[in-house]
Amino acid sequence: MKKVLILGGGFGGIAAAHRLKQELGAEVDVTLVDKRNYFMVGFRKSWALVGEAPMEQGQRSLNDLTKIGVKVIQDTVSSIDPKTRSAEVNGQRLEADALVVALGADLMPQAIRGFKEHAYNVYDSNDIPRAAQALKDFKEGRILIGIFGVPYKCSPAPFEMALLIDASLKARGVRASIKVFTPQPMSIPILGQESCNTIEGRLSEKGIDFLPNHKATSIEDGEVVFPDDRESFDLLFGVPPHTAPAVVKESGLTDNTGWVTVNAKTLETAYPGVYAIGDVVQIAMPNGKPLPKAGVFAEGMGETAAARIAAQFKGEKAEATFKGEGGCYLEVGAGQAMMVTGHFMTEPEPQVTLTEATAQYMAEKRAFETDRLKKWFG
Repeated sequence: MKKVLILGGGFGGIAAAHRLKQELGAEVDVTLVDKRNYFMVGFRKSWALVGEAPMEQGQRSLNDLTKIGVKVIQDTVSSIDPKTRSAEVNGQRLEADALVVALGADLMPQAIRGFKEHAYNVYDSNDIPRAAQALKDFKEGRILIGIFGVPYKCSPAPFEMALLIDASLKARGVRASIKVFTPQPMSIPILGQESCNTIEGRLSEKGIDFLPNHKATSIEDGEVVFPDDRESFDLLFGVPPHTAPAVVKESGLTDNTGWVTVNAKTLETAYPGVYAIGDVVQIAMPNGKPLPKAGVFAEGMGETAAARIAAQFKGEKAEATFKGEGGCYLEVGAGQAMMVTGHFMTEPEPQVTLTEATAQYMAEKRAFETDRLKKWFG
């Protein structure tokens, strides 16, 4: 029996496991390894931060995948050998006919001096309860929401958090000045200036200041330090720099970008039978810029890699390719959301648009979560 080893239980890993079982059923042995015991859609953190809904409500046990015949191991991957399509987990060497690396991106708060001491990490689900309590206790003052490095997952999320925090505080009658800063020249560069003007204009309408070209160097008590100025805060919510997991770097899979480079259409690495998907990879769009890191793309990559593996196992020609279609939702409050959507791998330039804010897109955002939880976990 052919074996597939999937490292990572996020969007990409779960999508790959499901597609493999769908294509091959009992004819393939699929093992999935993740240090966490659950899956959760990332935007749950925004809802939990403002007290709209608990994260636990959107979590599902990875062990539920055993119902479709996937072996699940909750542990840390200590080493990867792409040459032999193997990994070491808890002292045990796991080998396979195909290896799918879907370990995501690690957060690096330690890369910014003072981050751990003075900021709430709103991209870490373990820090969300503490951040939510701080927001609940907030009475008046200055709130900073900072992007401390690029690339980072889910480009719209920091701006969504700013709008939801603003709405939450106003509903409570709390006075606050809110600012969002980024090292980039505009809010979501892939959209272009016109659509970024729409996002930044909505922030401005709510009294939220947007600070582009602000690359923070450190955080001190009550101040974020930039090369040419400082910004004061009473409450700081931060998105820390991201990096490929150390175990992936040590395997030799990464290149000088710091991420795994793959064939943009097939997700194959330089090693036969080894695929990399999701946030751990860096794929160049036709215009040379990196594809944004998002769950919907990880899911598409997982489906593509699995379909190609299944075809090869069947002795058929592998024809599935990654299309780079999809997008992310940007909730704006009052039960409405926008969507950053399009064809990101279209030549010569990605075709990406920002929709109007509507209740329909908010409904679609909720359905994005519920549909996947139902499909993958029953």
